[in-house]
Amino acid sequence: MSERFIGKRCLEGDGEAEVLSVFKEKKISLELEGLDVKIVYHTYEGVETNTLLVGFSEKRRVLSTVDGYRRVSYVGNSYIPSEIENKIMTKKTYKQYEKGLPLTFGVKPSQITFMGTGVDMDKHAVCQKNYEDLKVCCIATGGAKNNALRMGVDSGDWIETRTGFKLSTGTINILLLTNAVLTAGAMARAIITATEAKTAALQDLNYTSTPTPHVQATGTGTDTMIIVSNTNKQQNTIHHTGGHTKIGELIAKTTKTAVTQALKNYDGEK
Repeated sequence: MSERFIGKRCLEGDGEAEVLSVFKEKKISLELEGLDVKIVYHTYEGVETNTLLVGFSEKRRVLSTVDGYRRVSYVGNSYIPSEIENKIMTKKTYKQYEKGLPLTFGVKPSQITFMGTGVDMDKHAVCQKNYEDLKVCCIATGGAKNNALRMGVDSGDWIETRTGFKLSTGTINILLLTNAVLTAGAMARAIITATEAKTAALQDLNYTSTPTPHVQATGTGTDTMIIVSNTNKQQNTIHHTGGHTKIGELIAKTTKTAVTQALKNYDGEK
């Protein structure tokens, strides 16, 4: 990764605000074309944080477990340190955070969908795999020591209200990129494929449920994922991303490898 210091003006509406901070960025090199991938180090309300930001040469269709189906110019994964988490514990303050955070690195909120986590982006992991001209890349962050659950066994204690909810420091975030054009159904099915691979990573690392330690964990209660389709019309449109397909294999293997390394990066060797 190459590193440089830069200053940016924050976008606000159609105009510009004053420079909020001078920050640095680290470029991340991927084999996929048409992407600008970097970690941006910036501040939010005076607190230092960082965001893994992926910019596209043209808008792409994405499926996010946070924002649903959208066409955007950027996707991201943002580190939420405890100083920021304590400020955004209500729905109102979290909405302000969703709108305000992108402005701190010069992106309009309407142009981006992003995930949040208590994991520093310097702990991310990347895995890329190819088959002939088909390419898939997974970028993951993960922490599961204090928030691991086994779905279908453990209870859910959070109830979403009109005013608030609770965040957690344990989260596995997965960003999947490909040079393939995916249908909406293929993007949805890719979430299943990647989720199964994430669970396999947790099982291989022998993560157990936090509230039920005698059973293996399948994830954390706050995991999120973004699937990104390509826009290259010269590529064949892919309708199926299940485990029997070659792209399903690439999705699963990149996800399992990246999640495994991301958990080791943050939680350490178990």
